[in-house]
Amino acid sequence: MKPLHALVMSLPAHRSTTRMRVWRALKDTGCGVLRDGVYVLPAGAAGGAVLADMEGEIKSAGGFAMTMELKIKARELPELRKLFDRSADYGALVRRIGAANTALPRLGARKAKTEVARLKRSFEELSAIDFFPGQARKQAAHALAACEQRFREAYYEGEPRPARKRLRQLDRSRYQKRVWATRKNLWVDRLASAWLIKRFIDPAAKFAWLEHPRERPARAVGFDFDGAEFTHAGNRVTFEVLAASFGLEGDPALAAIGAAVHFLDIGGIPVADARGLETMLKGAKEKTRGDDALLAEAMRVLDLLYSAYRPKAASGTI
Repeated sequence: MKPLHALVMSLPAHRSTTRMRVWRALKDTGCGVLRDGVYVLPAGAAGGAVLADMEGEIKSAGGFAMTMELKIKARELPELRKLFDRSADYGALVRRIGAANTALPRLGARKAKTEVARLKRSFEELSAIDFFPGQARKQAAHALAACEQRFREAYYEGEPRPARKRLRQLDRSRYQKRVWATRKNLWVDRLASAWLIKRFIDPAAKFAWLEHPRERPARAVGFDFDGAEFTHAGNRVTFEVLAASFGLEGDPALAAIGAAVHFLDIGGIPVADARGLETMLKGAKEKTRGDDALLAEAMRVLDLLYSAYRPKAASGTI
């Protein structure tokens, strides 16, 4: 058993502000309370330097403070563990995760993603001060993993995983008058990718919407699903991969659309026009029935967006 580092302290009664600041700092580092005015941390804990910092602050405020090292005997270990028991905190976190599980389907993808990220951050912060992890941590980790899986199933089922292949420039002439296949129930990345294909890569393109990727027609070019010729790669979404593969990255207007598609599809750096694009596409989805009709509306939306960006691109304002 590693020794304990201890801070023994007392502050004048009128130093309530300093007392609260010290208490919060010690709580955030996961200190155990041995008795009133005696705070302990296992040696090597990430927050160990805080004890020395608080010693200096307390002395500056006219209080008494002293740091020391305590030796712990093996028979005292069970009692010591109780000082750092995080079971109640993990229990509270699991209840939050349970509430989130219930709410996720009605939150919408963006809010749900934010909530899952918040829960994950809470788990990481709690784990950082859990010096004797046990079953409670395992239960919380399991609950969090189940919540993340529920989020993926609710909003990103079937979404492609990033490929690890290096992008290379392709001969556009080999991709003319082709059938391009992707998953049905089109949304932002697939709609924008189909628009890019039709407007800039293969004007005579025809599209097949797949229930399952294995249904891809022979010789069809797949995009935006696992194993497709064009899909997520590294930190690029499919639209960006297509643009890079066919030498279209130099078009600032396309790059601006790509940034919005990237943000809407996988998050990242916010893009000012992304919300507007998302709203327009939602309107198109409400208005239409079927992916062919949806793509026809999305083509008009993206044509207008591209036309709006071109003057800005020419003037260097995007």
